[in-house]
Amino acid sequence: MAERREVSIDRTIRPGGSAAAAGLPTVREALVLDAVAAGAPEVLADAGLDAPVRWVHASDSAAVARLLDGGELLLSTGSAWPVEPDALREFVGSLADAGLSCLVLELGTHYRYAPAVVVEAARERGLALVVLHREVKFVAVTEAVHRRIIADQTAALEARDEVRTRFTALALRGSPADFIVHQLAQTLGSPVVLENLAHEVVVADVPPARETEVLARWEVRSRVAHRSGGVAESAAGRPERWLIVPVEARGIRWGYLVALPGPAHPAGRVGVLEQGAIALALGRLTDAAGDEWARIGRRQLVDALLAGRYASADGGAARLQAAGLPVEGAALRGVVAAGAQVRADAADAAARALGGRALVGSADGVADAAARAGAVGAADAPGAAILLSLPPAVRFDDDAALRFAHDLGPDAARLTLSIGPAASGLDEGLASLQEAIDLSRAPGPRGVRGPQLRRAEQRPLARLVTALRDDHRVLDHGERMLAPLIDHDLARGGDLLDVLGAMLAHPGNRTAAASASHLSRSVFYQRLTLIGDLLGVDLDDGEVQAALHLALLVRRSSAR
Repeated sequence: MAERREVSIDRTIRPGGSAAAAGLPTVREALVLDAVAAGAPEVLADAGLDAPVRWVHASDSAAVARLLDGGELLLSTGSAWPVEPDALREFVGSLADAGLSCLVLELGTHYRYAPAVVVEAARERGLALVVLHREVKFVAVTEAVHRRIIADQTAALEARDEVRTRFTALALRGSPADFIVHQLAQTLGSPVVLENLAHEVVVADVPPARETEVLARWEVRSRVAHRSGGVAESAAGRPERWLIVPVEARGIRWGYLVALPGPAHPAGRVGVLEQGAIALALGRLTDAAGDEWARIGRRQLVDALLAGRYASADGGAARLQAAGLPVEGAALRGVVAAGAQVRADAADAAARALGGRALVGSADGVADAAARAGAVGAADAPGAAILLSLPPAVRFDDDAALRFAHDLGPDAARLTLSIGPAASGLDEGLASLQEAIDLSRAPGPRGVRGPQLRRAEQRPLARLVTALRDDHRVLDHGERMLAPLIDHDLARGGDLLDVLGAMLAHPGNRTAAASASHLSRSVFYQRLTLIGDLLGVDLDDGEVQAALHLALLVRRSSAR
């Protein structure tokens, strides 16, 4: 969902406001330059040592504040400073109000030591105060600092040009949102999150060890950060500053990029994030379907979790909850919709109609599963794996499942829903989704108008195979029993595995099995004879049928 609004000149939330400048040395960096170090500097007030230095100014005037624009390092001997303590305090206050970055007082000419009131006032106002114990040439200090400023500005310009070129190239190539976010995280050296307008995570590039820390209670923490100018609460309960940049173009806002604290970048962290936002906005403008963020970001989240790419159950659950899918206190259930295209937003809308939420994954192999299940037109429709979260009080019975299927889109009649068992927690929820995927790979009746429902609870053998999928003995059983058929099909482009599956799906009705395999009865019986000969077994034996069924389920379960 996008939000149309008047585009303001600057909607970026920057830590520290306008003081977050890029390409400028800090006070701390200026103090270590040889020309400054020659004066034996001593820091008496260190609150502003990380302030940027934009320029160097030398003056002893008590009215110098009116000549400052902010960001200067002021060199002074103090010879014309006020004498009275109150006037000195007011003088330091005027420098802080003018935005001075650092006051450097050279001792010996007028003062033997820094007046206590000056030190106290500087600390109160957060102004860096440094004294020089040896005489230096102010012109040498000015030249040294200005050389550093120019060098840093040149490096910043080069870095900005490199960042602009890189992210412009990403936009022109049509790079997906998750890759752009990954590039931002690599460039900034910190976690980067793309969120929608509801503060739900679309894509997050976060180190696995920090998933729980960064993504826990994301929506609440993000809303607080937006209201407070980028100040958010860290996992440890301490305040931290986030960079927040809107993703918008032509008066339409789609979401925000959020960068957590990290090291400085020569192009400026804000500038880098803004280039990423531009690339993302251009991608949304060229996305005719308007579904790219959900299609790529959230789908890859489900796929990654299914593949076990999460460091801990808490971290994986935090990712899901940050993406808007309740995990704690919710009933999770895996559902595979095969036979028709399923949009991520349609699946979530269908789940919302039941009082829940849904995230969609790609479920590799669903198209083949749909074809085996007999869905009309399945070959051209990949379908989707859906992780469904419902309130515990909501029953996902057949009536609810049919309503869910009809809400998935106009092609509901072509759908076959394979439904995993109810689960609680991340691990059980992913196991339910995997059971649904395995169930979708099993053959079903052909030519039946849908939506069709198939539940894992009604397929106990398939559930057993899912539970034992990683047992090498089960895998070895499947490989040994089916090896002759696999070799035959690979060598001759045959269909013996499909014929065997049709027979096992209709063990007492060879006519239905022949129909399910799209073969005439005579050809079907010829195939069965060949299968029996290759395997050296009696296909009418119940124990043989059970062993073959188990082997075929193992093969389908492992083909993911």
